[in-house]
Amino acid sequence: MKILVIDDNANMRTLLRLVLERSYYVPLLARHGKEGLDKAITDKPKLILMDIRMPVMDGWEAVKALRANPDTKNIPILATTALFLPHELKACLDAGCNAYIVKPFSLLALESKIGELLAARIAAEV
Repeated sequence: MKILVIDDNANMRTLLRLVLERSYYVPLLARHGKEGLDKAITDKPKLILMDIRMPVMDGWEAVKALRANPDTKNIPILATTALFLPHELKACLDAGCNAYIVKPFSLLALESKIGELLAARIAAEV
């Protein structure tokens, strides 16, 4: 099952890739929102892990573009963000993210959120 990681931080991409591979997912990696948008359209992942603050195209712009595209509008998006103020987290959901997790997060919390979002997607497809 493919999961797209969109994050400008190389260390975070590596960490998330290792976590996903450990759980037998197929990680796809993108360095910014524009690259992630292109990969989402091409590769059709089952879930997207989206950083919010990035160059070229930030996470909010990328989420809005994903939601506007008929081919990607139903892909669950988990915001992985250093933003933590209530209005910033609400903005993630308002932009179209299904959920968020605040950096730094525990791997157990990340795996739990991924499982919840994938289970909800599978249930919606049935």
